[in-house]
Amino acid sequence: MGDQQQPITNECPYCRAAMAVTQMACGHCQVSVSAVFPMSRLAGLPVEHQRFIEMFVLAGGNLKEIAEQVGVSYPTIRSRLDKVIEALRGEIAKTQRVRGNLLDAVDPGKTNAAEAARLIKRI
Repeated sequence: MGDQQQPITNECPYCRAAMAVTQMACGHCQVSVSAVFPMSRLAGLPVEHQRFIEMFVLAGGNLKEIAEQVGVSYPTIRSRLDKVIEALRGEIAKTQRVRGNLLDAVDPGKTNAAEAARLIKRI
């Protein structure tokens, strides 16, 4: 068997969960920083979705052109785009801050005026 290199992925090879970037290094001076770095929403997508987005952008959003390049039908490419959109919406939903109604935070009879004012200022 040849030594075939596997593509880099953001998935854990064991459990398939998203892996985190924990170290960055300067290629010039070799300084490195270790931390848990936030990932972009696109980085949270599977690699095949990221590649599709690259093709989509390079083709100027022309699905017909992508279909011709890849050698599949337009409906197949449209279906792939729909899957990418759905996955990206899921990534956005994971990172969006959920804001409730002010009334959800106020417990009648237990929240005093100063606490209510503090809650309002946070909005």
